[in-house]
Amino acid sequence: MASEDLTVRRAAAGDAAEIFALAREFGLTFRPEQEAFDAALPQILANPDALLLAAVAEGRVQGYLLGFVHLTLFANGPVAWVEEAMVQTGARRQGIGRALLVEFEAWARSREAGYVAMATRRAPEFYKALGYEQAATFYRKVLR
Repeated sequence: MASEDLTVRRAAAGDAAEIFALAREFGLTFRPEQEAFDAALPQILANPDALLLAAVAEGRVQGYLLGFVHLTLFANGPVAWVEEAMVQTGARRQGIGRALLVEFEAWARSREAGYVAMATRRAPEFYKALGYEQAATFYRKVLR
């Protein structure tokens, strides 16, 4: 894939099938279900504090990133959180993940976020190469 073929843009309702397929590849603890995905997607697309990006190459969505900006008290304003970032298995190491994060960071800056954070166990070298640092331990409790 030539990098000039790559476009990162806001996702649209018409991207649903390709994003759902990627989300199914992403899911570890939870298995994404079509009905729940179909209910959530329009809400995410309409939420001004959410950004769902699609990385399109060769006419197909080959990666996506879902993130949010929200207010905090400790950081003196908003921060940005990457909830999901996924690149199709056969399309990795071609600049797609980097392009998604760069676009998300630009959006977060435009929203005056103090920082971008995420929780992940995958690809630590990738995130470090983009200037991210390990900053905390992540805890969770599954409720369903």
